[in-house]
Amino acid sequence: MLSAVCILLLTFLIVFFIPNYRTTPRFNPEQKKNTPQVKKLWSLAQSAMRERKPLKAEKALLTILKFDEKNAAAYNRLGILYAREKHYKEALECFEIAQSLDNNASSLHNVGLIYLETEKYEKAAQAFNQALALEGDQPGRYVAYAKALDKLGQRTKAIEQLEIAYGINPSTVILRHILEIYENAADEENIAATKKRIENFKAETPAAKLRSRFSRQRSATKKTKTTTKSSTASRQKSKTTASASSSKPTKTTTKTLAITPKSITRPIKKLPKNRKII
Repeated sequence: MLSAVCILLLTFLIVFFIPNYRTTPRFNPEQKKNTPQVKKLWSLAQSAMRERKPLKAEKALLTILKFDEKNAAAYNRLGILYAREKHYKEALECFEIAQSLDNNASSLHNVGLIYLETEKYEKAAQAFNQALALEGDQPGRYVAYAKALDKLGQRTKAIEQLEIAYGINPSTVILRHILEIYENAADEENIAATKKRIENFKAETPAAKLRSRFSRQRSATKKTKTTTKSSTASRQKSKTTASASSSKPTKTTTKTLAITPKSITRPIKKLPKNRKII
């Protein structure tokens, strides 16, 4: 009987005297990431990285990781910071932690870049390949993968990756990467073909068309100005000739001197051909 009374009394105390027993919310880890202090630190880190202040950026990022030790984005950004400063060991460690926390293409690509920079080409190719498996619509990932394959001597496969990148986003930069591989292999036939592709691409780009259009407009404007200047000079010469003729003394005769525009107008000289503007 006494034990039952004790249990009832304990239950009463818990329910009525311990505040927020039933309403206390569970802790949400995401709340750490969205605090004003963390947001301020993120802003500080980004500004410091843009301003090339690595120590200030590092301090802000490490402080973020004190609040949230599983923040993959902070590890990724810290890895980028270390890579810029050529601290490749620390950068690789940060990227690997970020990838373990959040398996995404960016982290894997960054890991591959560090391996590529430290001449660990097999690991670099593996990381790039895994990044492409997660996100295969970024041409830069194919270019990086091609660089690793080229270093491993797999030129044919490297060119295949570059052609995929070119298909996603055609550019002379990618074509020049292809040209470099052919030049290293002394493949004269493909060197000539790739150079021709570069020339054709330049001729077909909107910038080239715009330059050509501007050149034609400039030539037409120059021709119009030259014609107008020539006509004005001709009219002024005609007026001068007419004045000189009228001022000469004439014999007293019943006939008058008839002056026509045809007799005083000088023929317009043939305009020089316009130079082609390259």
